[in-house]
Amino acid sequence: MSSHDQLTAQEIADLEVAHRQTLDKRYADRLKTVYLLGKGWSVTQVAEALMLDRETVRNHYKRYRKGGLSALQKFEVGGSESFLNELQRQALDQHLHKNLYLTGKEIAHYVEQAWGVSCSESGITQLLCRMGYVYKKPKLVPGKADAKKQRAFVECHEALKASKAPEDPIYFMDATHPHHNPVAGYGWIKRGQDHEIRSNTGRQRLNINGAINTVSLQAIVRSDDTINAPSTIQLLQQIEAHHPAACIYIICDNARYYRSQLISDYLTDSKIKLVFLPPYAPNLNLIERYWKFFKKKILYGRYYETFSLFKSTCEAFFTTSDHYKAELRTLLTDNSQIIGSA
Repeated sequence: MSSHDQLTAQEIADLEVAHRQTLDKRYADRLKTVYLLGKGWSVTQVAEALMLDRETVRNHYKRYRKGGLSALQKFEVGGSESFLNELQRQALDQHLHKNLYLTGKEIAHYVEQAWGVSCSESGITQLLCRMGYVYKKPKLVPGKADAKKQRAFVECHEALKASKAPEDPIYFMDATHPHHNPVAGYGWIKRGQDHEIRSNTGRQRLNINGAINTVSLQAIVRSDDTINAPSTIQLLQQIEAHHPAACIYIICDNARYYRSQLISDYLTDSKIKLVFLPPYAPNLNLIERYWKFFKKKILYGRYYETFSLFKSTCEAFFTTSDHYKAELRTLLTDNSQIIGSA
């Protein structure tokens, strides 16, 4: 604190007497905070000595300057939540829904600016937990995602399921390109230790094109040197071979090769009907979940010495995917979230 913030001899004496007499540790900690600041210690020095955060140190001193010793004895019932009343908490909740803060300190500053209520970073963290907030990464979504078009697609999809013949399947189609390198996922590791996973230096990858029926959980998958219109036609032919008498609906994104003239010409004499997703809506393509599941099983935390071993392991996953039907049954449901509506 600066020299003009130092306390008078009488104030120092009063703090010493109060500290000797109190049996309340919380009150004693506040008294020590003000006492040391009053003796000329800096906020940082006091925070380190008493193992407090600096905002708490400042708040104790402000409380003392505003109301004296009696103010230091007032403790809010219910902890940090009672810093704000119900209407203020509702307003804060609405504000946080629209604005992302990286630290509790920033939120505490906003609370002070909005309602004149000082709160420590630890206090605001407790408040946020009580309000149902957790500290996690935001979800990245395409910048041009159109929520209205996504809702319209969901309605059309529901109508298609209701109107199609029972024997007519619906597939979700897309490509994926797994690299010959492990993905470092989360896992249980002892505190203070590292768990090392070897990695590869090359950039080799597989080009996998596939489609999945989310009712039967049948996945039809192929690997190609390149994913383009001709290789996609080969995938469509494989799907047709599984349903020679049915009308087949395939939901896909707007990749250039799906929209190509070559594909269009092929579909002229085919029983396959492509249903295109709205632009920038990968959340509605259920095969994306299947690809993510595949990568979690094959790539997360796993090192493959050679590319051939990596490739054969990937191929084995698709030939034995029946083993995962129970997990896929709960994963591949029509509960896609609409994105871009924030």
